[in-house]
Amino acid sequence: MSSVRLPKYRLHKGSGQAVVTLSGRDFYLGPYHSSTSRTEYDRLTAEWLAHGRRTPGHRGYAGDLSVNELLAAYWQYAQSCYVKGGEPTSELSYIRVALHYIRGLYGQTPVAEFGPLALKAVRQCMIDSDVSRGVINGCVGRIKRVFKWGVANELMPPDVHHGLAAVDGLREGRSEARETEPVRPVPDAHVDAVKPHVSRQVWAMIELQRLTGMRPGEVILMRACDLDMSGSLWTYTPTTHKTIHHGHARIIDLGPKAQQSIRPFLTHDLLAFLFSPAEAEAERSAAKHALRRTTMTPSALRRWELARRRRRRRPPGDRYTTASYRRAIQRACRGAGVPEWHPHQLRHTFATRVRRDFGLEAARLMLGHSSMVVTQVYAEQDRQAASQIAAKVG
Repeated sequence: MSSVRLPKYRLHKGSGQAVVTLSGRDFYLGPYHSSTSRTEYDRLTAEWLAHGRRTPGHRGYAGDLSVNELLAAYWQYAQSCYVKGGEPTSELSYIRVALHYIRGLYGQTPVAEFGPLALKAVRQCMIDSDVSRGVINGCVGRIKRVFKWGVANELMPPDVHHGLAAVDGLREGRSEARETEPVRPVPDAHVDAVKPHVSRQVWAMIELQRLTGMRPGEVILMRACDLDMSGSLWTYTPTTHKTIHHGHARIIDLGPKAQQSIRPFLTHDLLAFLFSPAEAEAERSAAKHALRRTTMTPSALRRWELARRRRRRRPPGDRYTTASYRRAIQRACRGAGVPEWHPHQLRHTFATRVRRDFGLEAARLMLGHSSMVVTQVYAEQDRQAASQIAAKVG
């Protein structure tokens, strides 16, 4: 709390009491410099911060807190809540989308007047904007979460959130919302086709995902210091992962084939990321220069450098992001002439293969899921085995 600037504890000369001003309102704390007044000051300022720099009961219960003011307070909270490893998570971008729709229709509306019909109107606006059903349900859930947070911080009466909670999500085939295709495993032929069109760093990450089923956000963060190479079977412990905020541990086993993919990238710098886009760019430039038949003149070199800077707004970083990793694969798909696929499909491919060869429980263990229900989303059933049984039985 020392980094947060608090309203000043000061003397009210007329009464001799300590006073603090919160949200434009003076609170008298007791005799100035007394332990009672200090304790009361600590309590009130702590509640004021916890309620989004508002005093409990201030504005919301009076009925004049607008939806825009609630969204602004929640956004400030979300920016400090949805952080992993010191960086904002992708959840913030999803929250921003949800807030965009509600702000456009009901920004000036008092929160006490925002009920189930208003939430359905926001949802219909998303349907009319051709947003898919899954995204709509996610946005509606986040809007409910905003109002739940407002109730928890005494910014509004509890019945506001209770009314919104009664609005069910859209069901498949029973709404006008656009449906999307589920994520499918990517065929091995389409994966192998992109190898000539990607850097060795990207190909190593692709291979690791195929061999271990790790998430794209886990493979891009690999460092030597995160590897335990003491045994014949290596293990990788990501510094952060999708369910770390639930207290779940994530340890990924690396067999001989996965180890072979990693070895070329191990260096003496244990803290360096194994797969560096800056290194990939340097290798690509060196390969292009090696193919030149004539020596580049100094003036031509300057022109080439200026053109490169114009094309690239910022230099490549020391590690890939999930977005840059995905774009590299999509460019390679276009170059190879195969349907575009994204790296998360490799996790589905791995899950399907493990389920087919070792069963659903083995797939759950390898993917790091706590529930088989989640694993079934990733691992498609082996339709070939079902077809063989049907041919014999039917």
